[in-house]
Amino acid sequence: MSRFQPDPDALRLGEALAALRRDRGLSQAEAGARLGMTSQGWGLYEAGRRPGLFRPDVQRRLTAALDASPEDLAFARDGLSGPSDNASDDTPAAEGLEARGRSFEAASPRVRRLQISDDSLAPWAASGVVVEYRPGQWPRQGQGCVLEMVDGSVRVRLYRGADAEALHLAGAGALDVMETIPRRQAALVSAVIARLDG
Repeated sequence: MSRFQPDPDALRLGEALAALRRDRGLSQAEAGARLGMTSQGWGLYEAGRRPGLFRPDVQRRLTAALDASPEDLAFARDGLSGPSDNASDDTPAAEGLEARGRSFEAASPRVRRLQISDDSLAPWAASGVVVEYRPGQWPRQGQGCVLEMVDGSVRVRLYRGADAEALHLAGAGALDVMETIPRRQAALVSAVIARLDG
């Protein structure tokens, strides 16, 4: 009798789910507990061995447990939320847990800071406010984000959504102005995790 061999697409989707979970600093047991399932049950989804991984309702449940969306899962699957290859420091990105002999400690992810130089995001953030962002962590709808563009420029916007072709953002002059940026122009999209007002 042959063992169940997961589909390569299911494996990629499971790996993306695992990456989202690790980005949020959760264990399989913690993520599973949010849905009333065991760590083994959650692990089967991550291994691409549980049926239903492609069903939208299942994806909504799993990603909601991670404070994410199916869209975030798709971005992670497509490799759009990986660490930047052109990071400004030489420190390697640390993700998940790092082994220290027989004990484990949570790794501290890199956080970058950027000072806003105009009032286009007021009242969310005015000129002079410093935002902290985690490179490669995809933002949720309504969350601030930092875009590192292919041309080298950096933009701070409010994330409104995305589709296969473009990112939909607010804050290009005013919060009620929507901006659409083709995905190919954004090298890295990162969630703002804190605002430092002074």
